Amino acid sequence: MDLGVTLTNDPSFALQALVFVLGGVLLGTISGLTPGLHANNFALILAGLAPLIPGPPLFVGAAMLSAGVVHTFLDVVPALALGVPDADMAVMALPGHRLVLEGRGYEALRLSAMGSALAVVFAVPLAIPVTLIMVEAWPTLVEHMPLVLGTVVAIMLLTERSLSGFFGGLLAFSISALLGLAALDLDPAAPLHGDILAPLFAGLFGAPILIDAMDGAGIPKQTGKKITIPRRLVLLPAAAGALAGAVVGYLPGISSAIAAVIALLMLPGSSGDRGFVIATSGVNTANTIFALFALVALGAPRTGVLVAIERAEVPLNLPVLLSSVAIAAAAGFVLVLVVGDWYMRVIGTVDYTKLCFVILVLLVLLSYVFAGAVGIVVFLVSALVGFIPVRFGANRVHLMGVLIGPVALFYHGL
Repeated sequence: MDLGVTLTNDPSFALQALVFVLGGVLLGTISGLTPGLHANNFALILAGLAPLIPGPPLFVGAAMLSAGVVHTFLDVVPALALGVPDADMAVMALPGHRLVLEGRGYEALRLSAMGSALAVVFAVPLAIPVTLIMVEAWPTLVEHMPLVLGTVVAIMLLTERSLSGFFGGLLAFSISALLGLAALDLDPAAPLHGDILAPLFAGLFGAPILIDAMDGAGIPKQTGKKITIPRRLVLLPAAAGALAGAVVGYLPGISSAIAAVIALLMLPGSSGDRGFVIATSGVNTANTIFALFALVALGAPRTGVLVAIERAEVPLNLPVLLSSVAIAAAAGFVLVLVVGDWYMRVIGTVDYTKLCFVILVLLVLLSYVFAGAVGIVVFLVSALVGFIPVRFGANRVHLMGVLIGPVALFYHGL
């Protein structure tokens, strides 16, 4: 396995790389704090702009990767403050939002930041042994991919605690899978490079929450920043999230939200909503590291950021790219605490109904920018489908059938 290792002790090289990484941190902050903007959409913008950016492709790749990492730290902020997750944070939105409604939003932000940071600590040493195992197991997994994904779907359904939730989850999965089959092959004309995922995710995961929230009273005043669970119940969910992140990094069609459900099966019931937030954030960030190794070892980009890096023909220099991940993770941790607290305070002072309406309009505009008029239609249809699990009391993670269904039916290789 060639890990693309190239070392240098040139100070000017390191300084220039750092400038690009910090630029990526800024871009990731903007994307992470924008409600409904998925990291994949933002990565594709970066891929389109990459040829216009002066500098070596390696540094441009470092900026892309750092932007993706910071996004995974900060996308929790709109998910908690507004209840508007991107698809990777969908499974966390309800438990995290419950903490916000209890006035524990600041604690939830800190739990998420710790989950993401600890996942990086756990994932880096695990990445090489896990990659070596996956290289050996990959041909078997490819041959039985429908069975593997079917098992994941079964696990998702069995986590439902009621008959209504089970059938609602099954219905949501089936219809979202049909939606994926109909929409994913579309190549719409749009102001930016056509990307049908933007309206799909915005409709499935953002619009239903916003529409339901319009009649709400907004978020209460947030008090208390202290972590109120034992240290063991912080470390265990973070480790489970890091391990589940490997699933996302290597298997096609498995999102961070789905892997988070798998991670939660490893957790004690006492971890509750707080463990949910930690594990989901951990999966979301660890995924980036494992996906990077999957690209190096298998030539298989598993995230939008890694697809963008491959399109930009970035040299896979692991020391530089992993250093970018480490710097971006440190920056993301600090930004969640500083920017997240400010974001939560500001949201608490605005008219929630008007805010939800403005964000809905923003999601419609994003759908048009990424997928043209077709994107608006897809957004509206997706929003209707997105209400299915909500009305049945099922977990929204079943809506990831939009990706799992098509992959299970038509996957034939990397």
